[in-house]
Amino acid sequence: MISDPQGTVLALFLVFCRIGGCVLTLPGFSSARVPEQLRVFIAGALSLAVLPVLWDTVYPSVHTSSGTYIGLIFSESLIGVMYGMLARLYTLGLQFAASIVSMMVGYTQPSTTDVVEDSAEISLTAFIMMTGLMVLFIMDFHHIVFRALIDSYTTMPFGGLMQMRSTLITFTDTLEQTTYIMLRLSSPYLIYGLIFNVSIGFINKLAPQIPVYFISTPYLLMGGLFLLYFSIAAMISQFGQSFAALYVGR
Repeated sequence: MISDPQGTVLALFLVFCRIGGCVLTLPGFSSARVPEQLRVFIAGALSLAVLPVLWDTVYPSVHTSSGTYIGLIFSESLIGVMYGMLARLYTLGLQFAASIVSMMVGYTQPSTTDVVEDSAEISLTAFIMMTGLMVLFIMDFHHIVFRALIDSYTTMPFGGLMQMRSTLITFTDTLEQTTYIMLRLSSPYLIYGLIFNVSIGFINKLAPQIPVYFISTPYLLMGGLFLLYFSIAAMISQFGQSFAALYVGR
């Protein structure tokens, strides 16, 4: 028997704001292929699951004025969106690396419909993005995010003001780590494309009468696809293993 049904519902909604804000921007869950109703059900189920754990933290804060409660809704939603955006930035970094790979190997045919998002994307880039997202789900990346989100009630106390300076520092650190990781993953293709194009440039200077750039395109594509064949497993594996470091200490 619930002694305070109104307070229970208000406490559940505050937990739902933080969980729902995270699901709103979390890779995979926020995909255009996932119906909005399903996202709401996922966020609601997670909120019901963690409410008993957070009861002593959340319930005392609902007995306040309406103005304070509205402020709590806004701050909790903002915190949830921030935690989801950290993972979102990491997957966007993979899209950046996949675009480098597609450009360096000469696989730049007209864009097609993306499998994950409702946008146009090169097929090789979409393939790498889909593979990386599947590996993250296989490695239970959402468990890492939700665990960090629950721990955030300690680092970002419930009912307190959100520290915008520390939030911006977190975003900049995430962007820095993501950029270094993605440049490291795409570095073999950068070196391959640089060496190949410099070599073709020298050959073109030696034989200017021959359209070397048109003749070299099939060889560029063939060599790039061979390189991708031998390195795609290590690339996606390192991408998945480096994800957990984003939420250390968050």
